[in-house]
Amino acid sequence: MPTYALHETLEVHEMATFKTVCLTKSKLMQPLVSDPALQEILRQDVQTGTRQLQELGDLLAKAMH
Repeated sequence: MPTYALHETLEVHEMATFKTVCLTKSKLMQPLVSDPALQEILRQDVQTGTRQLQELGDLLAKAMH
């Protein structure tokens, strides 16, 4: 099992925080958008962002053990 240096753990946490802000914004914008193409882009962004946030969470969980 890999061990992470403190600065690496903090950087992953920072990325997770930024991704959370982006994901929140995309989710909140979806109902306000009328263009179908833009709605699809936001939907895909939410889907991808959710997966990426889960992966970052997994990395953080491993770093804490």
